[in-house]
Amino acid sequence: MRNIGCTFIPVNFEDKVKIDEMLPIEIGLMGGSGNYDPAIVKDPMEVKVFTPYGRVSDNIILGTIGDRKIAFLARHDRGHQIPPHLINYRANIWAMKSLGVTRILSPSACGALQEDIDVGTFVVIDQLFDRTFGQRKDTFFEGSVVGHMAFAKPFCPELRSVLIETAKELNLKHLEKGTYVCINGPRFSTAAESLFYRGQGWHVIGMTCYPECILAREAEICFTNVSMVTDKDIYGDEPVTIEEVLNVMTKNVENVRNLIFKTLSKIPKQRKCDCGHSLDTGIF
Repeated sequence: MRNIGCTFIPVNFEDKVKIDEMLPIEIGLMGGSGNYDPAIVKDPMEVKVFTPYGRVSDNIILGTIGDRKIAFLARHDRGHQIPPHLINYRANIWAMKSLGVTRILSPSACGALQEDIDVGTFVVIDQLFDRTFGQRKDTFFEGSVVGHMAFAKPFCPELRSVLIETAKELNLKHLEKGTYVCINGPRFSTAAESLFYRGQGWHVIGMTCYPECILAREAEICFTNVSMVTDKDIYGDEPVTIEEVLNVMTKNVENVRNLIFKTLSKIPKQRKCDCGHSLDTGIF
């Protein structure tokens, strides 16, 4: 996946020349639940990207934030019509890679598994436990070339450091690390499942971080997730509702935007992490 072409059609054909001049794009931004408004992007241009893995979740919006070139994608599509277990994760990551993206920031909603993690807290996760199954394709390697990615540390340390530094500067309630358990969805946990996850000492629970993170690793893209707690998933005593999740997202959307906007400006121009060389030791 080191050298792949980009096949796309601008939604507004008058943007064709401007888009060609803008490529390659530097940073990808995955929009999560309640985070579809790309208003922070300057001079947005919309493109439909074609991939060998099928349809991307939505058209991708290209533009700039400050002096950084951005590609914004609503992973559930902007009408929230794609459930987490049916997202075409491979197409989404391939599209980002084909546009030239080398870093991806992936904000998402999550539930808290521990009593001391308050609603509205941002968790810059450093570990992942995968509980997904079924239709989620989680590798680009399906024959001829076999890849075995090192994945002990699933998230880019450089991006995580910048997010943590920015959260501190903005005085946002946050945790500098935590384990994210990714469930298949679209249903929420049973009480027994919630108790089990809590008992493992895991911190937050969500439905989209995997396989985004491993596919980004295979594509040699730096990837990090920042999880915003929208509900308490403790014991299953209080059923989680969509209304509850969206209410918290609406109240906290300005904090999400500020965190992402400020983080983008701080990301070093040159990568110093090992994410861009993951295939050096991952190909059999």
